[in-house]
Amino acid sequence: MRIVVHGQQAFGRAVLEKLLDRGEDVVAVCCAPEPEGRPDPLAELAREKGLPLHQPDSWKTPEALELMQSFNADVCMMAYVLLFVPEAVRDAPTHGTFQYHPSLCPDHRGPSSINWPIAMGKTRTGLTIFWPDDGLDEGPIMLQKSCEIGPDETLGDVYFGKLFPMGVDAMLEGLDLVKAGVVIKHDQRLDDGSYESWFKKKAAAIDWANPSAQTYNTIRAANPAPGAWTLHQGKTLKIYDSAHAAGTGTPGEVVAMDADGITVQGEGGRILLKRVRPEDGGKQPAAEWAASVGLKVGDRLGA
Repeated sequence: MRIVVHGQQAFGRAVLEKLLDRGEDVVAVCCAPEPEGRPDPLAELAREKGLPLHQPDSWKTPEALELMQSFNADVCMMAYVLLFVPEAVRDAPTHGTFQYHPSLCPDHRGPSSINWPIAMGKTRTGLTIFWPDDGLDEGPIMLQKSCEIGPDETLGDVYFGKLFPMGVDAMLEGLDLVKAGVVIKHDQRLDDGSYESWFKKKAAAIDWANPSAQTYNTIRAANPAPGAWTLHQGKTLKIYDSAHAAGTGTPGEVVAMDADGITVQGEGGRILLKRVRPEDGGKQPAAEWAASVGLKVGDRLGA
C-alpha cells in the first residue's frame, strides 16, 4: 500500500520510523515549512532516509492538490498536522486520509486538547483516530483509546508517557484496518462535545483565592507549557513541579519554606512549589529562588 505521511515534529517522526521499521511503502513525506534554524524532526528523518519531502506553504492551492494527486497514494496518514488540508486534497488518495487527535473526540477538540481535561480535573482522557472533514477536529471516528490522568500527573506526563506512544501505535493500527478493508466509520455527533482554543497565558494564571484543587490542576495542565504563573513584587513567577496538601490560612500567603520548596496557601488547601521560573531567569528549585529574592514566611504571592 502506497502511503503519504503528513505531519511534523517528534510525533510525525515517530510514526514515520514505525512505518519504515515495518517496511511500509512510504511514497512521500509532507511537512510544514521549517523556520530558519529550527529543523523539523520529521523532515530531518525524511532527508536522512532519502524520501521525497514536500513542504508547501498552503494546501489550499491547485498546485497542492496536483501534488497530492501525483503521489498516486492509497492512503494519507496525518500525524500532528497544524496546516488546514481541504477535502479535495484529503480525498486524493484512494482510501482518503485519517488523522490523530489527542483527546476523546468530540470532547476537547482544539489545539490544547491535553491541557484542558487536566485543568478541569478530569481523571481520564485519550486519543482519537478519525477521518477529518472541514470542521475543527471533526469527522467520522475510526478508533479511540483511553487512559487515566493520575491525580499528580502533568501535561508532560500524560502526553509523553501515554498519549504519544499510544498515538503512534494507534496510527499503525488504523493503517492495518485500512489495509484489511475492515474500517468502521462511527457517526460522530458534531454538535456535542467541546472545542477549546489554545491554553495560553490567561488560562494559566493563578488566582490563589480559587479552590486549591483547581489551582493545582491548572499548574499540572500548564507543565511544561505554557507554565502556570503568579506574581511576586509585580514580576511574573512561573510554577512547574508542585504538590497539593491540606491546610488553611490566607490565600496567597507563604506559610512554609524548606529545602523541598515554598508552601503557599490556597482556598481550602496548600500548594508546595518545587520548581519555578522567575521573569528574569531560568527554571530552578523554588527554594533556590526564594533565597535569591529574600522571600520569607508571611509574604504574599499574587496580585
